[in-house]
Amino acid sequence: MASPLLPALLTLTLLLRSGSGSSQWPQWPVQRVPVVWPQQTEERPAPHFLQPAQLEVTSSCGPECHKRAPLPNYWDLRRFLSYETLHSGGRLTETAVAIYGFDTNAFHETPAGRSRSKRQIFGHDGRFSIVGQDFLLNYPFSAAVKLSTGCSGTLVGERHVLTAAHCVHDGKNYVKGAQRLRVGFLKPQQKDATANVTDGRPHKMKFQWIRAKRTHIPKGWIKGTANDIGMDYDYALLELKKAHKRRHMQLGVSPSAKRLPGKRVQFSGFDDDRPGQLVYRFCEAGDETYDLLYQRCDAQPGASGSGVYVRMWNRRRGRWERKVIGIFSGHQWVDLSGTPHEFNVAVRITPLKYAQICYWIKGNYVDCRDG
Repeated sequence: MASPLLPALLTLTLLLRSGSGSSQWPQWPVQRVPVVWPQQTEERPAPHFLQPAQLEVTSSCGPECHKRAPLPNYWDLRRFLSYETLHSGGRLTETAVAIYGFDTNAFHETPAGRSRSKRQIFGHDGRFSIVGQDFLLNYPFSAAVKLSTGCSGTLVGERHVLTAAHCVHDGKNYVKGAQRLRVGFLKPQQKDATANVTDGRPHKMKFQWIRAKRTHIPKGWIKGTANDIGMDYDYALLELKKAHKRRHMQLGVSPSAKRLPGKRVQFSGFDDDRPGQLVYRFCEAGDETYDLLYQRCDAQPGASGSGVYVRMWNRRRGRWERKVIGIFSGHQWVDLSGTPHEFNVAVRITPLKYAQICYWIKGNYVDCRDG
């Protein structure tokens, strides 16, 4: 009798390894990215670090609620994309930005949602614990990291980690531990390094920690709350004090859900109900707004901040590329016609967010024009 895990494992294999390039395969859209350019940086009073980090954001504002929100104008966007930088010694700065090459008509191009459509039931836990050194230390799983505040993150540069803003800032104040933030990399314990890999015993793993040098958070998160515009900007970028020497993921502008391979998304993180384990999941993408993607991937607190990624064909470069297109934010109870529905929500990497995050990583806009 076939194992009930076989279909899931076959699906996992197909998601991780796609076939050769073809016009029939989902392709990364070719688009030019606007410029988000720093204008002025000012010192701010040192923050207090009092509250523990939220491992999950909850909200009662669902897809239709977000779609009904007023569209931001150019000056709104400049305020939302201005950002704070928390330095490792507790110093805080705020940077104002200007935006070039962005057409606000893009907000009207968001695909129509299907908030009343039938969705996958949460009852069956579809997560996979990734075990074994051969998997944990290999890409893409090796790009997942743990934050000392309890969340997850994804390597997106030689010294950079993408995560959720709420993992270091609750919308009003920086959380306890943000001043001395550390990033954990799973690696084998030293005594297991020479273990006989043929004896069937799994390698014991531990975290190796690297301190964060600075943390960037958009003012759209700090000015808002999880119930309105704030959730649209629930992302942060950490710069490490030293290079991590692992392969990192590339950033990508989020395609519409209907253009995703099989309409599916994937992400890996450190769910707090499976301590010390890396947990992988995939599921079908559901409704979407310009800034948010709704899905029903199984997740527990601790997975927040994980990079949501897909693998698609890059026609211009003639190769398959796996890119982070969103950041897993948290959980929502949404009232649809008087009936509560559950969703998990990810912040989409829009062209503006791509331009901002890429500038934080590269330090220039010339290398950030192709999403």
